[in-house]
Amino acid sequence: MSRASLAEVEERFNAVAGSADLGTLADELFAVADLFDREHGLRRSLSDAARPAEQKAQTIRILLEGKVGAAALETVVAAVSARWARSGDLADVLERLGVVAASAEAEAQGRLDDVEDELFRFGRIVAGNLDLHRTLTDPAAPVQAKRELLTTLLGGKVGPSTLRLVTQLVVHPRGRSLDGGLEEFGSLVAAQRQRLVAVVRSAVAFSEEQKQRLAAWLRTSYGRDVHLNVEVDPRVIGGFSVRIGDDLIDTTIAGRIEEVRRRLAG
Repeated sequence: MSRASLAEVEERFNAVAGSADLGTLADELFAVADLFDREHGLRRSLSDAARPAEQKAQTIRILLEGKVGAAALETVVAAVSARWARSGDLADVLERLGVVAASAEAEAQGRLDDVEDELFRFGRIVAGNLDLHRTLTDPAAPVQAKRELLTTLLGGKVGPSTLRLVTQLVVHPRGRSLDGGLEEFGSLVAAQRQRLVAVVRSAVAFSEEQKQRLAAWLRTSYGRDVHLNVEVDPRVIGGFSVRIGDDLIDTTIAGRIEEVRRRLAG
Protein backbone atom coordinates (compact mmCIF):
# COMPACT_ATOMS: atom_id res chain seq x y z
CA MET A 1 0.00 0.00 0.00
CA SER A 2 1.38 3.39 -1.03
CA ARG A 3 2.24 5.47 2.04
CA ALA A 4 1.68 8.70 0.16
CA SER A 5 -1.79 7.61 -0.97
CA LEU A 6 -2.63 6.34 2.51
CA ALA A 7 -1.55 9.69 3.99
CA GLU A 8 -3.81 11.56 1.53
CA VAL A 9 -6.84 9.49 2.48
CA GLU A 10 -6.05 9.66 6.20
CA GLU A 11 -5.83 13.45 5.98
CA ARG A 12 -9.31 13.66 4.44
CA PHE A 13 -10.66 11.11 6.93
CA ASN A 14 -9.32 13.13 9.88
CA ALA A 15 -10.81 16.31 8.47
CA VAL A 16 -14.34 14.86 8.32
CA ALA A 17 -14.37 12.35 11.18
CA GLY A 18 -14.48 14.96 13.94
CA SER A 19 -18.10 15.87 13.21
CA ALA A 20 -19.29 12.30 12.57
CA ASP A 21 -20.77 9.58 14.73
CA LEU A 22 -17.64 7.45 14.89
CA GLY A 23 -19.39 4.12 15.42
CA THR A 24 -21.60 4.70 12.39
CA LEU A 25 -18.59 5.86 10.39
CA ALA A 26 -16.73 2.64 11.24
CA ASP A 27 -19.71 0.50 10.22
CA GLU A 28 -20.11 2.35 6.93
CA LEU A 29 -16.44 2.10 6.02
CA PHE A 30 -16.50 -1.63 6.81
CA ALA A 31 -19.59 -2.01 4.62
CA VAL A 32 -17.98 -0.23 1.64
CA ALA A 33 -14.80 -2.27 2.05
CA ASP A 34 -16.95 -5.42 1.92
CA LEU A 35 -18.71 -4.09 -1.18
CA PHE A 36 -15.37 -3.63 -2.95
CA ASP A 37 -14.27 -7.12 -1.89
CA ARG A 38 -17.43 -8.62 -3.42
CA GLU A 39 -17.68 -6.51 -6.56
CA HIS A 40 -14.38 -7.15 -8.31
CA GLY A 41 -15.30 -5.25 -11.45
CA LEU A 42 -16.30 -2.15 -9.51
CA ARG A 43 -13.11 -2.32 -7.43
CA ARG A 44 -10.88 -2.64 -10.49
CA SER A 45 -12.68 0.23 -12.22
CA LEU A 46 -12.35 2.56 -9.22
CA SER A 47 -8.68 1.71 -8.63
CA ASP A 48 -7.70 2.05 -12.31
CA ALA A 49 -4.88 4.63 -12.41
CA ALA A 50 -5.70 5.36 -16.06
CA ARG A 51 -9.15 6.77 -15.19
CA PRO A 52 -9.33 10.43 -14.12
CA ALA A 53 -9.77 10.86 -10.38
CA GLU A 54 -12.74 13.20 -10.93
CA GLN A 55 -14.54 10.54 -12.95
CA LYS A 56 -14.03 7.89 -10.26
CA ALA A 57 -15.13 10.31 -7.56
CA GLN A 58 -18.33 11.07 -9.48
CA THR A 59 -19.05 7.36 -9.91
CA ILE A 60 -18.75 6.63 -6.20
CA ARG A 61 -20.84 9.68 -5.28
CA ILE A 62 -23.66 8.46 -7.53
CA LEU A 63 -23.37 4.96 -6.06
CA LEU A 64 -23.23 5.89 -2.35
CA GLU A 65 -24.99 9.27 -2.01
CA GLY A 66 -27.84 8.90 0.48
CA LYS A 67 -26.68 5.41 1.52
CA VAL A 68 -23.82 6.41 3.82
CA GLY A 69 -23.11 9.52 5.86
CA ALA A 70 -21.14 12.53 4.62
CA ALA A 71 -17.94 11.55 6.47
CA ALA A 72 -17.90 8.03 5.03
CA LEU A 73 -18.69 9.33 1.54
CA GLU A 74 -15.87 11.88 1.59
CA THR A 75 -13.43 9.26 2.88
CA VAL A 76 -14.37 6.83 0.11
CA VAL A 77 -14.12 9.61 -2.50
CA ALA A 78 -10.59 10.35 -1.27
CA ALA A 79 -9.74 6.64 -1.45
CA VAL A 80 -10.92 6.14 -5.04
CA SER A 81 -9.21 9.39 -6.10
CA ALA A 82 -5.81 8.21 -4.80
CA ARG A 83 -3.38 5.98 -6.70
CA TRP A 84 -2.90 2.37 -5.54
CA ALA A 85 -0.42 -0.30 -6.55
CA ARG A 86 -3.13 -2.97 -6.57
CA SER A 87 -6.92 -2.90 -6.60
CA GLY A 88 -7.16 -4.70 -3.24
CA ASP A 89 -5.55 -1.70 -1.54
CA LEU A 90 -8.83 0.16 -1.93
CA ALA A 91 -10.74 -2.17 0.40
CA ASP A 92 -7.71 -2.48 2.69
CA VAL A 93 -7.48 1.26 3.35
CA LEU A 94 -11.21 1.60 4.03
CA GLU A 95 -11.20 -1.28 6.50
CA ARG A 96 -8.11 0.19 8.15
CA LEU A 97 -9.87 3.54 8.61
CA GLY A 98 -12.93 1.72 9.90
CA VAL A 99 -10.71 0.31 12.65
CA VAL A 100 -9.33 3.80 13.32
CA ALA A 101 -12.89 5.19 13.57
CA ALA A 102 -13.89 2.44 16.03
CA SER A 103 -10.69 3.12 18.03
CA ALA A 104 -11.44 6.86 18.09
CA GLU A 105 -14.96 6.05 19.31
CA ALA A 106 -13.47 4.08 22.20
CA GLU A 107 -10.92 6.82 22.87
CA ALA A 108 -13.70 9.42 23.15
CA GLN A 109 -15.38 7.16 25.72
CA GLY A 110 -12.13 6.68 27.66
CA ARG A 111 -12.09 2.96 26.76
CA LEU A 112 -9.24 2.63 24.27
CA ASP A 113 -7.05 0.59 26.65
CA ASP A 114 -10.04 -1.67 27.30
CA VAL A 115 -10.40 -2.41 23.57
CA GLU A 116 -6.82 -3.69 23.38
CA ASP A 117 -7.37 -5.90 26.42
CA GLU A 118 -10.72 -7.19 25.20
CA LEU A 119 -9.39 -8.11 21.75
CA PHE A 120 -6.51 -9.99 23.37
CA ARG A 121 -8.75 -11.84 25.84
CA PHE A 122 -11.24 -12.77 23.13
CA GLY A 123 -8.39 -14.23 21.10
CA ARG A 124 -7.30 -16.37 24.05
CA ILE A 125 -10.87 -17.57 24.67
CA VAL A 126 -11.32 -18.62 21.05
CA ALA A 127 -7.91 -20.29 20.96
CA GLY A 128 -8.88 -22.38 23.99
CA ASN A 129 -12.28 -23.47 22.65
CA LEU A 130 -12.02 -25.49 19.43
CA ASP A 131 -15.80 -25.73 18.93
CA LEU A 132 -16.20 -21.97 19.21
CA HIS A 133 -13.24 -21.39 16.87
CA ARG A 134 -14.71 -23.83 14.34
CA THR A 135 -18.11 -22.14 14.46
CA LEU A 136 -16.79 -18.61 14.09
CA THR A 137 -14.45 -19.47 11.22
CA ASP A 138 -16.79 -21.81 9.30
CA PRO A 139 -17.27 -20.17 5.86
CA ALA A 140 -20.54 -22.08 5.40
CA ALA A 141 -22.11 -20.75 8.62
CA PRO A 142 -24.76 -18.04 8.05
CA VAL A 143 -23.50 -14.50 8.68
CA GLN A 144 -26.53 -13.60 10.80
CA ALA A 145 -25.97 -16.64 13.01
CA LYS A 146 -22.37 -15.52 13.62
CA ARG A 147 -23.54 -12.00 14.49
CA GLU A 148 -26.09 -13.34 16.95
CA LEU A 149 -23.55 -15.69 18.54
CA LEU A 150 -21.09 -12.82 19.05
CA THR A 151 -23.79 -10.64 20.55
CA THR A 152 -24.72 -13.44 22.96
CA LEU A 153 -21.09 -14.09 23.89
CA LEU A 154 -19.87 -10.52 24.16
CA GLY A 155 -22.92 -8.28 24.60
CA GLY A 156 -22.63 -6.37 27.88
CA LYS A 157 -19.18 -7.86 28.51
CA VAL A 158 -17.15 -5.73 26.10
CA GLY A 159 -17.56 -2.21 24.79
CA PRO A 160 -19.37 -1.44 21.54
CA SER A 161 -16.11 -0.69 19.72
CA THR A 162 -14.68 -4.11 20.58
CA LEU A 163 -17.87 -5.88 19.49
CA ARG A 164 -17.80 -3.90 16.25
CA LEU A 165 -14.19 -4.91 15.51
CA VAL A 166 -14.65 -8.58 16.40
CA THR A 167 -17.80 -8.78 14.29
CA GLN A 168 -15.96 -7.32 11.30
CA LEU A 169 -13.21 -9.93 11.63
CA VAL A 170 -15.58 -12.87 12.04
CA VAL A 171 -18.09 -11.88 9.36
CA HIS A 172 -15.53 -10.55 6.86
CA PRO A 173 -12.24 -12.41 7.46
CA ARG A 174 -10.87 -11.25 4.08
CA GLY A 175 -8.51 -14.20 3.81
CA ARG A 176 -7.07 -13.82 7.32
CA SER A 177 -7.08 -16.29 10.16
CA LEU A 178 -9.07 -15.08 13.16
CA ASP A 179 -5.88 -14.96 15.24
CA GLY A 180 -4.09 -12.96 12.55
CA GLY A 181 -6.99 -10.53 12.22
CA LEU A 182 -7.18 -9.93 15.96
CA GLU A 183 -3.44 -9.24 16.03
CA GLU A 184 -3.71 -6.85 13.07
CA PHE A 185 -6.61 -4.92 14.57
CA GLY A 186 -4.91 -4.88 17.97
CA SER A 187 -1.85 -3.27 16.40
CA LEU A 188 -3.99 -0.56 14.78
CA VAL A 189 -5.73 0.14 18.09
CA ALA A 190 -2.34 0.38 19.82
CA ALA A 191 -1.10 2.80 17.15
CA GLN A 192 -4.15 5.00 17.77
CA ARG A 193 -3.33 5.08 21.49
CA GLN A 194 0.28 6.10 20.83
CA ARG A 195 -0.49 8.82 18.29
CA LEU A 196 -0.57 12.51 19.07
CA VAL A 197 -2.70 14.94 17.08
CA ALA A 198 -1.47 18.47 16.37
CA VAL A 199 -3.85 21.20 15.24
CA VAL A 200 -1.93 23.64 13.03
CA ARG A 201 -3.39 27.06 12.17
CA SER A 202 -1.90 29.06 9.32
CA ALA A 203 -3.03 31.76 6.93
CA VAL A 204 -1.87 29.67 3.96
CA ALA A 205 -1.95 25.95 3.20
CA PHE A 206 1.20 23.96 3.95
CA SER A 207 2.97 22.12 1.15
CA GLU A 208 3.54 18.38 1.58
CA GLU A 209 7.23 19.04 2.21
CA GLN A 210 6.43 21.60 4.91
CA LYS A 211 4.00 19.20 6.61
CA GLN A 212 6.55 16.40 6.54
CA ARG A 213 9.27 18.64 8.01
CA LEU A 214 6.98 19.90 10.78
CA ALA A 215 5.76 16.36 11.58
CA ALA A 216 9.38 15.13 11.73
CA TRP A 217 10.37 17.96 14.08
CA LEU A 218 7.38 17.32 16.35
CA ARG A 219 8.07 13.57 16.35
CA THR A 220 11.64 14.27 17.49
CA SER A 221 10.41 16.71 20.15
CA TYR A 222 7.67 14.47 21.57
CA GLY A 223 9.17 11.04 20.90
CA ARG A 224 5.94 9.85 19.27
CA ASP A 225 4.28 10.05 15.87
CA VAL A 226 2.27 13.25 15.46
CA HIS A 227 -0.61 13.59 13.02
CA LEU A 228 -1.15 17.10 11.62
CA ASN A 229 -4.59 18.62 11.17
CA VAL A 230 -3.87 21.84 9.25
CA GLU A 231 -6.52 24.57 9.43
CA VAL A 232 -6.19 27.44 6.96
CA ASP A 233 -7.35 30.60 8.73
CA PRO A 234 -6.96 33.96 6.92
CA ARG A 235 -7.12 35.73 10.29
CA VAL A 236 -3.69 34.36 11.22
CA ILE A 237 -1.05 37.04 10.62
CA GLY A 238 2.49 35.83 10.03
CA GLY A 239 3.76 32.39 10.99
CA PHE A 240 1.56 29.60 12.34
CA SER A 241 0.48 28.01 15.60
CA VAL A 242 0.56 24.36 16.70
CA ARG A 243 -1.54 23.00 19.55
CA ILE A 244 -0.96 19.48 20.95
CA GLY A 245 -3.18 18.89 23.94
CA ASP A 246 -2.39 21.70 26.39
CA ASP A 247 0.85 22.63 24.61
CA LEU A 248 0.85 25.64 22.28
CA ILE A 249 3.66 26.59 19.91
CA ASP A 250 2.83 30.03 18.52
CA THR A 251 5.03 31.68 15.88
CA THR A 252 2.36 34.11 14.67
CA ILE A 253 2.83 37.87 15.00
CA ALA A 254 -0.03 37.97 17.52
CA GLY A 255 1.64 35.22 19.51
CA ARG A 256 4.98 37.02 19.56
CA ILE A 257 3.30 40.28 20.66
CA GLU A 258 1.51 38.43 23.47
CA GLU A 259 4.81 36.90 24.58
CA VAL A 260 6.42 40.37 24.74
CA ARG A 261 3.45 41.63 26.76
CA ARG A 262 3.80 38.79 29.25
CA ARG A 263 7.51 39.46 29.67
CA LEU A 264 6.93 43.20 30.19
CA ALA A 265 4.17 42.46 32.69
CA GLY A 266 6.52 40.10 34.55
